[in-house]
Amino acid sequence: MAVAVGRGFLVQPCSYSSSPTFHNKIYKPSLGSATTFWSTFAPQRYPQVAVQAQQRPTWLPGLDPPPYLDGTLAGDYGFDPLGLGEDPKSLKWYVQAELVHARFAMAGVAGILFTDLLRVTGISNLPVWYEAGAVKFEFASTRTLIVVQFLLMGFAETKRYMDFINPGSQAKEGSFFGLEAALEGLEPGYPGGPLLNPLGLAKDIKNAHEWKLKEIKNGRLAMIAMLGIFVQAYVTHAGPIDNLVEHLSNPWQKTIIQTLANSTS
Repeated sequence: MAVAVGRGFLVQPCSYSSSPTFHNKIYKPSLGSATTFWSTFAPQRYPQVAVQAQQRPTWLPGLDPPPYLDGTLAGDYGFDPLGLGEDPKSLKWYVQAELVHARFAMAGVAGILFTDLLRVTGISNLPVWYEAGAVKFEFASTRTLIVVQFLLMGFAETKRYMDFINPGSQAKEGSFFGLEAALEGLEPGYPGGPLLNPLGLAKDIKNAHEWKLKEIKNGRLAMIAMLGIFVQAYVTHAGPIDNLVEHLSNPWQKTIIQTLANSTS
């Protein structure tokens, strides 16, 4: 008696999605004249169930991010161990605070490295960065410079805070000495315009997620670098370029381990 053997079972790959997906496939073998005999011993259905979890990068692999960090923010990897962003209003403020600190850190690292390089190479007679605040200038006294800095920074930070409370309010005509068109407030934290975005990299700020991600990543790296520069100056009493040159002169003996060991002894 001839029996027609059914076709082999086909396993189809499942596409990834952002939510759990269940696929039920029913496969029936193609049988010949012995269908009744075969069905007595063989099951009629062969279900295939595939469960797929949501794929999202987090700061710690396998860790479920908090529900309020849904991945929509630039650079959101679910990192909030203290739960500071549980309140939506506080989360918006912390996002702006991190962005400002990141930009200051990037400017600070660039300024420290550039001036330290000029000092070490002898191109310019500049003080090491942590002594620059004690330098006396001929064109103005230290007190005058502090007052001017407080006024300028206070004005800029006040305008930023007002734009955070009422987005777009600082772009109205007459709100910034007629320079509103040059700023083109895109959204809180991103003033834009030819003054602060001369290359026009993110004119469409709503679709500039990639640029925002690059900026916050570099800013976070700069904040860590600033912390390292602070600790380095406290321990070694030297600038970052001096420390780099010393390390390169003897890479196996001039390391952070030996430096910390000598500082505590």
